[in-house]
Order: sequence, then C-alpha cells, then structure tokens
Amino acid sequence: MDARTDQDSPWKEILRQYFPEAIAFFFPALHRLLDWKKPPEFLDKEFQQIAPDSATGKRYADLLVKVWRKRGKELFLLLHVEVQAKPEADFAERMFVYALRIFDRFRQPAVSVAILCDSRAEWRPNRYEFSYPGTQLSFQFDAVKLLDYQAQWEALEANPNPFATVVMAHLKAQETKRRPTSRKEWKLGLIRRLYEKGYSRRDVLNLFKFIDWVMILPEGVKQSFWLELKAYEEERKVPYITSVEAIGFERGIHQGRQEGRQEGRQEGRQEGQRSLILLLLEQRMGQLPDAIHDRLSQLNLTQLEALAIALLNFSTLSELETWLDSQ
Repeated sequence: MDARTDQDSPWKEILRQYFPEAIAFFFPALHRLLDWKKPPEFLDKEFQQIAPDSATGKRYADLLVKVWRKRGKELFLLLHVEVQAKPEADFAERMFVYALRIFDRFRQPAVSVAILCDSRAEWRPNRYEFSYPGTQLSFQFDAVKLLDYQAQWEALEANPNPFATVVMAHLKAQETKRRPTSRKEWKLGLIRRLYEKGYSRRDVLNLFKFIDWVMILPEGVKQSFWLELKAYEEERKVPYITSVEAIGFERGIHQGRQEGRQEGRQEGRQEGQRSLILLLLEQRMGQLPDAIHDRLSQLNLTQLEALAIALLNFSTLSELETWLDSQ
C-alpha cells in the first residue's frame, strides 16, 4: 500500500508551514526561549553545503533554521526528522557531524533536535561520545519519539496544535499498513476533526495534504473515500477539499467518466461508474438481488453519478429501491 518513498517531502513542507507550532508541540522548553516575533529563516543552501549527502536521502528530512532568542541573539537550530528509520549505528554520529559542520561554518554552536518517526520502541538515539586517554567528548541532543504519543491519544485529539494532527496521521498510517478499510475510516475521521476543531480553510487544506500523502489508499478504497468526503463536506456546506479539483476528486468520483472521455467511449464511462456503485452498495448492504443489478444496468451516466452521492444515506435495500423508483 505505501508506495511512496519520498516521505521527507510532506514533512519538510508541513514543518515550514507551521514551524513555530512544531517547536511548541515537540520541544516546548526550546519554544519558550525563542522570540517568535522575528520570523525564522530557513537556511537551505547553507545546509546543503554543510551536508550535501542529505539531499539524496529519502529516509529523513532536515532543516537548518536561524531563530532568535528573546534577548535578541541569533541561534542556529538543526531540526532532523528521521522518517523511516532502520537500524543505524551511526545516527548519533551523523547528528554530531552536522553540528560540528554548522559550528565550523557559522562559528556558533547549533541546537540539535530530532523527531524519530520509526516503529521500533527500543531505538532512542540521543548521544554521541567517545573517550580516549587525555581526550573525551560527549555530544547530546534532544529527541522525541512519535511512537510515545500512542499512549496520549485523547490528549492529541483535544490539542488544537496542527502537529497533533500530523502525529495522529503518522501513527495511524503505521498502524493500518495492511488494513485499507480501517485506514480509510481513520483518514476520514482525521479530516472531519479538522472541521470540528474550527481550522481555517488554509489550515484544512495544508493538513489534508499531509494526511493524504502519508495515509495512502488503494484505488478502489480511494474512490469510496472521496465519495464519503464529498457527502460530508456538502452536509456541512464547507467544500474546502473536494472543491479543489487539482487534488483529485474528479479522479476518484468520475474516474470512469474521465477515462471514457479520453478514449471517446460513452459506454466505458458508464461501466466504470456502475462498477464503483456496485462495490459501494455491496459494502453497505451485502450481496444485491439480481433484480437490483438489472435496474442498475439501466441507469445512465447522470443517474449513476447522482446515485454515487445518494447511496451514502442508504442503510437498507428498501431505501435503494425507493430511490430507483424515483428515477
């Protein structure tokens, strides 16, 4: 199910969009030391010079950010996100090397912090050290483990910080890797939570993009997801997500229609839509009688699209039959 490997991309994007909120959520003591009236500066070019190898890695996301302490002095902050950690004996060493290169480049020490997104509870690197006769070194950095938030689920649900949603999406993506139907339900629940918490349209779209990226669904389940999301937004009269065609609602709901247009076959459009309708109806009601199959086969494309929305309100076969009688 999890075909994407470039998960550093959504992490980097969401961290840039909500950087103060991220530090407040994961590292509150550090957040209190900083002056957030001055916008943080993302030092991408400088970090690429310091760590050119990081640009080729797909298992982690790194940000080097200039921030300011409340007393006015600048501070360099290295934020490392280990997205898909594997056993790495040199992880702490890599953190030390980056910190050393930052000091060499700016002649100032960096505050180094890490977010560990892996699923191995025992893996908790936070120190690099060595000791030889006459020479010793101990480098320690702060690290948070997303897995620890599983025990704080109720607190996450109540927390309005955008990164509570980020953590919940990540944890449920891990938990439902081989359970697409369960993942769809959790994905819908997290998106409904965005509306219920009163997030702005901008925040809903930003957080949806992260949720959609990490909670990937197979094609059949994805179409069902878009149908239910559209119905929910129409009910609340806030079509923030499904009104944005670029993110794919038309690909989900009208996939048969689009393919048919490309191929120039009206029949292909109708059959693609009809197959989706049958799948969703049988998920809700079980095996359908042959008579219902016959009636569905007589619906045109416009009627099928109307049924795709209406069926979300059906719970019994008689309700479906009543709808068909009205056509």
